[in-house]
Amino acid sequence: MLGVLAALAGVALQGGLNPPARVLTQEDIDSAVLRTLETQPLPSQAAKAWEVIRPSVVRVRRIGPPGKDGAAGEDVGVGSGVVVVETGLILTNLHVVAGADSIKVVFADGLESDAVVVKAQPEQDLAVLQAKTLPDDLVPATLKSTADVRPGDVVVAAGFPFGIGPSVTAGVVSGLKREFRSPEGQRQLTNLIQFDAAANPGSSGGPLVTPEGEVIGIVTAVLNPTEQRVFVGIGFAVPIESAAAGAGMSPF
Repeated sequence: MLGVLAALAGVALQGGLNPPARVLTQEDIDSAVLRTLETQPLPSQAAKAWEVIRPSVVRVRRIGPPGKDGAAGEDVGVGSGVVVVETGLILTNLHVVAGADSIKVVFADGLESDAVVVKAQPEQDLAVLQAKTLPDDLVPATLKSTADVRPGDVVVAAGFPFGIGPSVTAGVVSGLKREFRSPEGQRQLTNLIQFDAAANPGSSGGPLVTPEGEVIGIVTAVLNPTEQRVFVGIGFAVPIESAAAGAGMSPF
């Protein structure tokens, strides 16, 4: 009996030394969140967008004719593309692959595959490629309607400018429903998204995305008023509605 009483006294004493935890209030939670935000800054909008779109961005290689003795052809151009269907359909610009003897695409995991043009939309400078070999974990991009896009909205461009990359740049939508004629005057494009995220030769065919990583356009041209054709802050993208139609898709 004395042993039981001693045990109960011990339990009571332990309970007195360890009072129950205080119930958290909304004020406590708000304070903790604020403290975290102050000490651990969140990733930038561009960083978050890049993490989402990165697995879907591909390098597009335009290969020239075979060399002597059947040697493989050399690269005669490089551009960008974005996977839009898990079966290996890739959106890019028609001028990126025009005149190629063969086409190769390099996926985010490094896998390289032959590809062929399965559809083309010359009036929008768009081409749809089908890769012949696919990664095991191919991730298609998410497409988003441009209906709510407004000048000033943040956008991110991803691709391979001058073959360097993958590279990511950020800016804003500068205007809508723009027109652009190539310096050679060969083609006039209409209903374009104007943006100021840096783009250069090789960026063509890459995705223009929202901060959530959703594709709203395909980068297709930059305004180059000088002989050097450097980027001066004016790029153009084909709205994803037009690009998806070229691929035979109805995403919206």
